Amino acid sequence: MKKIIYFFILLGITIAGHSQVLSHKQGNYTKADSLRGSLRPERTNFDVLKYDLRVKVNPEKQFISGVNKITLKVLKPAQRLQLDLFENMKVDSIVFKNKSLKYTREFNAVFIDFPFPLDGNKNINIDFYYSGNPIVAENAPWDGGFIFSKDKNGKPWVSVAVQGTGASLWYPNKDHLSDEPEEAEIHVAAPNGLMNVSNGRFTGKKELNDGYTQWSWKVENPINNYNIILNIGDYVHIHDTHKDLDLDYYVLSYNEEKARKQFEEVKPMMDCFYEKFGAYPFVEDSYKLVETPYLGMEHQSAVAYGNGFKNGYSGNDLSGTGVGLKWDFITIHESAHEWFGNSITAADIADMWIHESFTSYAESVYVECRWGKEDALTYLFGLRRSIGNQSPIIGDYGVNSEGSGDMYYKGANMLNTIRSVINDDEKWWALLKDFSLTYKHQIIDTPTVINFFEQRTKAHLSPIFDQYLKYARLPELQLKEENDRVYARWKTDVDNFDMPLRFTVDGKEILVNPTTEWKKMPFKKSLEDVKINLRDYYIMVN
Repeated sequence: MKKIIYFFILLGITIAGHSQVLSHKQGNYTKADSLRGSLRPERTNFDVLKYDLRVKVNPEKQFISGVNKITLKVLKPAQRLQLDLFENMKVDSIVFKNKSLKYTREFNAVFIDFPFPLDGNKNINIDFYYSGNPIVAENAPWDGGFIFSKDKNGKPWVSVAVQGTGASLWYPNKDHLSDEPEEAEIHVAAPNGLMNVSNGRFTGKKELNDGYTQWSWKVENPINNYNIILNIGDYVHIHDTHKDLDLDYYVLSYNEEKARKQFEEVKPMMDCFYEKFGAYPFVEDSYKLVETPYLGMEHQSAVAYGNGFKNGYSGNDLSGTGVGLKWDFITIHESAHEWFGNSITAADIADMWIHESFTSYAESVYVECRWGKEDALTYLFGLRRSIGNQSPIIGDYGVNSEGSGDMYYKGANMLNTIRSVINDDEKWWALLKDFSLTYKHQIIDTPTVINFFEQRTKAHLSPIFDQYLKYARLPELQLKEENDRVYARWKTDVDNFDMPLRFTVDGKEILVNPTTEWKKMPFKKSLEDVKINLRDYYIMVN
């Protein structure tokens, strides 16, 4: 398991459309929600060390079968543990020390009973055999499930996407973000003539003499459950290198030339992200782009790519400014998740903004590296047209509830606002890189993020984070004029909110620090003489 960093102990359609976000809801949770989202002794008494997943996929029957050989460390004496597997899937047997264990099922939870109490601080192995027809996604990646499709030559093309829905949709695991295996092996048997591509490094293939070939992969770094993946298709392999990194691309055979040209963008992207966020966090496992029958997903070291080898987001510019058509959205966004989401992971799905806000901001970081800050600000400003401001970015804890889709571009504009508050780009880039490196391969929560930014900057940033993350409304700057003087105050949901910002008066920038009380501004001008650069701050002005 990644080291979990806690500051506190925490007991619709997405904006970008490339990751799954469940509808934000408060209350009306079911027991199934709690079984999936909460941490109880049946889950916290053990730490997953390794998944050794062996699965056979029959595309024609849309059927899978296999075993997950799970190595875990018992942390405290326990006789009952919880693993997870969707209730439509069959549990064939659960074996411990060559004997089948008794178990009970409740919704998607599987409670395993051992014949005797397990000693704490001891490693054990469980073989969890299963089979069935997994849920098929109706519109991947927006809903979770398998994708059983055909390429244009009529050959099977299979993948799966389960962010938010849960990896237990297709294989048994401890389906909670707070626990990741330290390593994983993925062995997928696919029909002869097809290739399987999974996470990590390719370790070999084996003919099974039953019309199937097993393709084996090994991951040496911690990996969250929804990132473990299989991709089956008529793939060709393109290999390249950059810096210290192996670049591997797997695309359908007839798209090789398109891929070679389009994926050249990976190199300037890596140059940018290495500079701003630090070295690629999974060098041991290589970097891969894998063509998929859906738009994209941040599968660690096997990033799903389905953008049609063209710039923009399916050929469109999410910002409406033209800047988004200069680069391939899926390559950049999903690869940025390697730093934010895959390396740095949220401890609860309610804090998924840690994945999506920083990654969405990384889009503008890439734009700034390639085309300058003005284009980056133009892009971020244009993205505001997709923000709803109808519900909080942070979801409800312990019930597997993500917050609103505003975690993408409201979150990105929040980070740009904080950059403007810091008002020192050299410090900002150092801060962002320090954050990425400090929590590399770790699991964190919202208070940890806020505490880090406050400690490093010595600035009072928690009210700013709280307003953007915990409430739907934007900070509202209220202005009034009395006797040729301008007065300002903040109207917010957060008590004692204060956020400095820069006014432009007579062509000069003046730093002011409004509070929630009316405050006279340090200049004698009328309102029409005062300007605020709203590309720097995502606020309402009244």
